[in-house]
Amino acid sequence: MTNVVNLNRYRKARQKASKKAQADRNAVAFGLTKAEREGVRAEKEGTEKALDGKVIQKSEDDANDASE
Repeated sequence: MTNVVNLNRYRKARQKASKKAQADRNAVAFGLTKAEREGVRAEKEGTEKALDGKVIQKSEDDANDASE
């Protein structure tokens, strides 16, 4: 007697493998390594901090003069 084969299981496994292969191709084409992502994040934070330090703060007197 032969074993009963669940074709849905094989179909789903094949689809899962196909999606995994596509994800791997996308990771190579578009992805960044963890070190690259952290470098980009650190650079962005550094730029934001540098810009925040150069923001001109308006005093209350300047705000009142502008509204008159």
